[in-house]
Amino acid sequence: MSDLFEAAGLTDEAPRPLADRLRPEKLEDVVGQEHLLGPEGPIGRMLAQGRLASLILWGPPGTGKTTIARLLAKRANLDFEQLSAIFSGVKDLRAALEKAEGKRATGKGTLLFVDEIHRFNRAQQDGFLPFVERGVVTLVGATTENPSFELNGALLSRTQVMVLKRLDDAALGKLVAKAEEHLGKPAPLTEDGKAALMAMADGDGRYFLNLVEEVFAWNRSQSVDANGLMAALQKRAPAYDKDREGHYNLISAWHKATRGSDPDAALYWFARMLEGGEDPLFLARRMIRAASEDIGLADPTALMICNEAAAAYERLGSPEGELALAQAVIHLATAPKSNAAYKAFGAAKAAARETGSLMPPAHILNAPTKMMKSLGYGSGYQYDHDAEGQFSGQNYFPDGMERQDFYQPKGAGREGPIREKLEQWAKLRRERSGE
Repeated sequence: MSDLFEAAGLTDEAPRPLADRLRPEKLEDVVGQEHLLGPEGPIGRMLAQGRLASLILWGPPGTGKTTIARLLAKRANLDFEQLSAIFSGVKDLRAALEKAEGKRATGKGTLLFVDEIHRFNRAQQDGFLPFVERGVVTLVGATTENPSFELNGALLSRTQVMVLKRLDDAALGKLVAKAEEHLGKPAPLTEDGKAALMAMADGDGRYFLNLVEEVFAWNRSQSVDANGLMAALQKRAPAYDKDREGHYNLISAWHKATRGSDPDAALYWFARMLEGGEDPLFLARRMIRAASEDIGLADPTALMICNEAAAAYERLGSPEGELALAQAVIHLATAPKSNAAYKAFGAAKAAARETGSLMPPAHILNAPTKMMKSLGYGSGYQYDHDAEGQFSGQNYFPDGMERQDFYQPKGAGREGPIREKLEQWAKLRRERSGE
């Protein structure tokens, strides 16, 4: 019986959702997160070494964050305490931490699971720090938001972020098989009906099992196909062709057709996804991404057009707003292509990780105090607006780090003049540095 139902005083005979009845009893039964829990995954390696660090589980809804936290407590022989940042305040947090402190005095450890941890404010997040540092609790926080933006740096430095994946078709297929085994009968769906049901779930295992439970409740003698599923559930099932290509295959096809400068194919895949019931704003977000990743400064207007198309859709809705998105699709496919900005950013991030915390060179540091001036801050700085051609050629990289050429424009579209400018500046830099 589920811990939640036991806590509520319900018996095994009490009605329970299928998702709860199929909740895994051990970590090996969790589907879709093998990259974390498998023998080579970071959590799997921790457990094999007999240790468990404080973690932040970051992932979309229905991917098993709460289940994993419960099973980690069980595997590590820790008492499981749960808080929800939505419903809990400072009083609840203090009570949970004091309870953990008391258990520690008796030699028992506590895994404190905080759901939606990003909803705690900065001060509340700071409240965890001394208890995590002293080992009073092993903290496992769950969030659907990017921890880099939503959590304190101090808290992030004391935890490890684990990224959970949306459940793919293979993982959802395992859930169907578990449901069929538990209920003792096959799901009344054809193969394309199952594929359509998986697409509706969009990687959310809990929602998927709710749909599966609804399908089993029909008690139909005939298997239902994708069209029958759409009618029965009153949801628009994705338009699958004979190969039953899924959500991720279709968006990949659109992105590659756009990158390949084929507006007709890009429009086709765009229309296919709309007909299949895809969220138009999801498509708008992918267009904005493509505008930066595949076009970049070869046509800077692409990013503006995609943002305006998304705003137009938000204002008009369907079907009127879909035309603005279609216009953006055509613009992206016909625009000159360059992934130079995308590659430059990736290279810059890699260099930032490798060089750690190198300081900027002293001559470009501000010197608001006498002491800073005495240390050479700002000494020798040349104001580029006053230099010949508004270009001083000074070094702006950290001392001890060789100059890097991250951005290498392709020369297509508007990147042609940019490349010429960079080549000219590189020549001036060499001349003025005496190279």
